[in-house]
Amino acid sequence: MEERCFTLAGLSEKYSELLQLKNVRQNPDYHAEGDVYRHTEMVCEKLLLLPEWYGLTFEEQRILFFAAAFHDIGKITCTKQEDGKWVSPGHTKAGEKIFRGLAYRENRRFDLNIREREKVAKLIRYHGLPVWFWTRRRPEAALLMAAESVSLRLLYLLAKADVQGREGSDMGSLDDNVELFADFAKELGIWQSPYQFAGPYAKFQYFHREDMWQGTELYDDTEFDVILLSGLPLAGKDSWIAEHGQDMAVVSLDDIREERGISPEEGSGRVVCEAVERARIFLRRKEPFIWNATNIIQETRQKLVRLFAGYGARVCILYLEAPYQELLERNQKRERHIPEAVLEKMIRRLELPEPWEAYEVKCLFAGAEER
Repeated sequence: MEERCFTLAGLSEKYSELLQLKNVRQNPDYHAEGDVYRHTEMVCEKLLLLPEWYGLTFEEQRILFFAAAFHDIGKITCTKQEDGKWVSPGHTKAGEKIFRGLAYRENRRFDLNIREREKVAKLIRYHGLPVWFWTRRRPEAALLMAAESVSLRLLYLLAKADVQGREGSDMGSLDDNVELFADFAKELGIWQSPYQFAGPYAKFQYFHREDMWQGTELYDDTEFDVILLSGLPLAGKDSWIAEHGQDMAVVSLDDIREERGISPEEGSGRVVCEAVERARIFLRRKEPFIWNATNIIQETRQKLVRLFAGYGARVCILYLEAPYQELLERNQKRERHIPEAVLEKMIRRLELPEPWEAYEVKCLFAGAEER
C-alpha cells in the first residue's frame, strides 16, 4: 500500500468493492453523517489524526488502514430495516468473511501475506468490541478471547477512529467506553499480547467454562491425542495424513461417503452420524486418531472439540490452506470434481480456527508464509 492510498478515495481506486458502501443506509441516531461510505471516509481521516498513528510501524499502519477502510464492508449484505430503523446485525462477522474471501482469492491485488490478511480480518471482526464489551456477561473473557487473535492496542485505535468518524447524539459516551476498554485491557495485561495462561490445558478450560479465573493453575489430566483437521477441500489434508499421520487411525467423512455410496447431494447427516460412532470407539479406548473433514465452521469444530475433550483427549486443530489458484488447479485434476459454486460457497463461509478453540491450534499454509 502506497502512502497515497492512506485515503479512502485512493484505496477505492484499487479496491472497487469499497464503492459498494455508497448509499448503504445507517441509523441516524448513531450515524447522522450519512451512508456507510461517508462514515468510512471519516473513520479513515480520523485514524490519521490520532496521535498514536505516527508511533506505529509502516506495517501496523498498513494493516490498520486496511481494517478501517473495510471495517463495515459487512453492512453491504447485512443492512435492513427493523421497526422503521436501519440496522446491520452480524455485520462484523460477515465483514471478516467477506474481506478474507477477497484477499484469499485475489492475493496479488491485495498484496497481503496470510499473517497480515488475518490481522485485518480479525480487526474487522472485533471492531465493535471496545464500545460494547462492558455489556457482556463476562467482559474480561471477551477481551481475553479477542486478544488471542488480534492486537488490542490496534483494535483500540480502530475503535477510537470509528467512534470519532461519525455524527450523533451519544458520541461522548461511546468514546468513554473505548477508553475504558483500553484501561481494562492494560489491567488484564493483554494490551500488547495475549494473556499468559498457566498452560495449554488451563487456557482451554478457561475458554470452555463459565466459572474460572484466568490465573487458575490446573492439573492436566488429558490422556491421548486427537487431531482435528480443518480446511477447504483440496487444501492438502489427505497429503498431510500420508506424510505425518504416524500410523494414527483416521475417521474420514469422504471415505465414509465412498464406502456407503452416499453422494454429496444427500447432505452430511448420515455421514457425520457414522463418523461420530467410529470416533467413539477410539475415544472409549483412549486411542489417538485423526478426524478428517473440512470443519470450516467454528460451531462445527466446537461441537467436536467438546465431544473429544469429554473423553480426556488433547485436541489439536490443524488448519491447512493452499493458495486459491492452486486449489482451482487441483480441483480440475481431481476425479471427483467439486462444482465451482460449491467451492466458492465454502470460501465465503470459511472461519479460520482461533487459538482458544482447542488444547492446541496450528495453521499450515502451503506455498505461503505462516502466521
